[in-house]
Amino acid sequence: MDETVVPADIDEEVRALNLIEAERKAVALFDEVTERGIVAPGQRESEVSNQVRDLAADLFGTSKHWHKRIVRSGPNTLHPYRGNPPDRLIAAGDIVFLDFGPVFSEWEADFGRTYVLGDDPEKLRLRDDLPGIWEAGRKYFETHPDITGAELYAHIVSLAEAAGWAFGGPHSGHLVGEFPHELIDDDLVNSYITPSNHRPLRSTDDAGRRCHWILEIHLVDRARTFGGFFEQLLTLSR
Repeated sequence: MDETVVPADIDEEVRALNLIEAERKAVALFDEVTERGIVAPGQRESEVSNQVRDLAADLFGTSKHWHKRIVRSGPNTLHPYRGNPPDRLIAAGDIVFLDFGPVFSEWEADFGRTYVLGDDPEKLRLRDDLPGIWEAGRKYFETHPDITGAELYAHIVSLAEAAGWAFGGPHSGHLVGEFPHELIDDDLVNSYITPSNHRPLRSTDDAGRRCHWILEIHLVDRARTFGGFFEQLLTLSR
């Protein structure tokens, strides 16, 4: 088990490089999940979650995840992060998403991807719309230097609706940093990209450190009872 402790006065450039490296490892983890065919019909969501957890330990020695591990399939994909739907057996033709927050050497990653186990055209369209909407959100963030959490959330919702989907969550991202990021700001509203956060996202936390953000996209089709999810670092180039 990695017992690394992050110094409180670590240089901002070093912080950024560590967060980028944490995401690089998360990308490699999810690539391996795909390569091994871990997301497959006939397994329970909890079984897939445990396999990904064990794979992260085997590949990178990571034993900590800063938030609950999420594997959701079928109608469970409608639930936002704070939902706790019953464990479900993944079926042929399902849409499935994974949302994991592995901690690599005390640096948080937060990474989400969606898988379609079949050829349903609407599920495939949703899966394929997710990265494009994420990228459009990133571009909007880049071209609006003083953008607030509320403004970015509203724009993400409008992008989802323009593509024919509903947005599935009460926020569209959050702070990320040294484990655990939830202690960075006592005011949790300002730790999220949410309608109540009217602070500029390009700011510093209470300790004077630069804020880095995860952007997450949760698209849902409530009539057809499925959704999908995509998230990764917003504020740092990869």
